[in-house]
Amino acid sequence: MLLLGVTAYPQPQAVTSTEQNPEQATGTPGRIPRDNPPPKPNPYNRTGELNQPYQAPFLPAGGINVKPTDIPVYEPMSDFDYQSLALGLHQEWIELDLFQEGLRRFSVEEFEKAGLEEADRKLIEFMAQQEIGHAQLISNMLGPEAPKQCEYQYPFKTVREFFDFCQKLTRWGEAGVYGFLPHMDSTAAAQMLLQSITTEARQQMIFRQFEGLFPMPVWFEVGVPQSFAWTLLAPYIKGCPPENHKLKWANFPGLNITNNPKPYEDEKYNASISTIRPNFSFPGRAVEFAWEAPGKAVGPNMSYTTATITKDPPQFAAWISQLNTTYTPLYDIDGDEKKGWTGKAKQPEGSLFSELNPMLNGTSFVVLTDTDLYVTPHNLSLINNHIVAGPQMYQVG
Repeated sequence: MLLLGVTAYPQPQAVTSTEQNPEQATGTPGRIPRDNPPPKPNPYNRTGELNQPYQAPFLPAGGINVKPTDIPVYEPMSDFDYQSLALGLHQEWIELDLFQEGLRRFSVEEFEKAGLEEADRKLIEFMAQQEIGHAQLISNMLGPEAPKQCEYQYPFKTVREFFDFCQKLTRWGEAGVYGFLPHMDSTAAAQMLLQSITTEARQQMIFRQFEGLFPMPVWFEVGVPQSFAWTLLAPYIKGCPPENHKLKWANFPGLNITNNPKPYEDEKYNASISTIRPNFSFPGRAVEFAWEAPGKAVGPNMSYTTATITKDPPQFAAWISQLNTTYTPLYDIDGDEKKGWTGKAKQPEGSLFSELNPMLNGTSFVVLTDTDLYVTPHNLSLINNHIVAGPQMYQVG
């Protein structure tokens, strides 16, 4: 079994991540517990030949819901399913409004100045139409109590800022679904959601192109827990219909990256199919954070309150990108519960499978944690118990 460390070496790569010298940290995957992976994690004999007879013509043994008697039911089968789908529906609703708002707010001349022609604006219009179908799909699966569309508020003031916000919002929307799909009890509902979220992946890449960014700078797309997506989404929901039920995911305290790169400020790069431009950050960069104490009202009608599970102070920045969660220690921490805190951590180094693929790239996630817990893509939600603030989107490239 492959250890998802910093690189695909047989043993974790020798890196530096010590609390004693945080300014020299290059990043580690955390403290790997004993027997992880266990000595014999998988009894399946991987010979390339069948271990058992076919269960049906040309259907090898195994699989879930593959028999003629397995009738798919496209509904949630648990609270986990329902709340995950409800979160996904909130994401589809805001995307529908967001794409339409960009077309309403900005003139043809403003779009053209950013390099977009009529066909590009029509593409944004079509992406909004896609969201109508996505929202209908999830509403049908959830039933009569499905969340209705809400009222939203946005931070952008220019076309370029609109593109930047769209590529970030679709990134956490896409990643937030990838994170829970394999854990759903209803595999049939997961199949339907998969076929909508892959469309959103295309939207995210398109908005990167509109912003003048390299369209796909990673080898693997990241998946994150539901509470990551809800923490990032909730502040942009101003109010919801009173019949909407509250979501049950966490709203973690807000995290701001005060020196987060802003690619939209460089007007040298217009919309393009592909753009070669230098990365906005680099390994070893001192990334500056500001974060809030729990207890702040956020979200629709200010009806949610930020909270943490841990009561311990933050010690690490956890950088989540592709298949990796990599930690570097915090330093220069200052502040108090009343005014909030500030601190720094070094952007980690490392690559995944090849030096051609920097471990941290594109639009990535970062959270502040009380420990460097070793997690992998399928159990990343365990990090929720240790989050002190965040997530926030970090623009690497």
